[in-house]
Amino acid sequence: MSQHFVYIMLCQDNSLYTGYTVNISERLKAHNEGKASKYTRGRLPVQCVYLELCSSKSEALKREIEIKKLSKANKQNLITSYQSTCKLAYKTSQLGNNILNDD
Repeated sequence: MSQHFVYIMLCQDNSLYTGYTVNISERLKAHNEGKASKYTRGRLPVQCVYLELCSSKSEALKREIEIKKLSKANKQNLITSYQSTCKLAYKTSQLGNNILNDD
């Protein structure tokens, strides 16, 4: 069963690139090797700043279109919200590990 992701890459020139993939690590590698898209090829390196798991390819492609239609400011708000959620999840997991490992 494949996983379907929509992602946003931050390019070196601070522009944003939105795409779809089933393998985010391979896609990021391909972007940074200049093999994934003409747009990012001239804006290397890129880094993944947003990742959304979708239930199907169809859902992911629809979501990709929705995100591409957003203004840059709205995309940046989406990224900020995502990154805040990731940091909170990381801190929570670290806290849990510290509690479990505290002797």
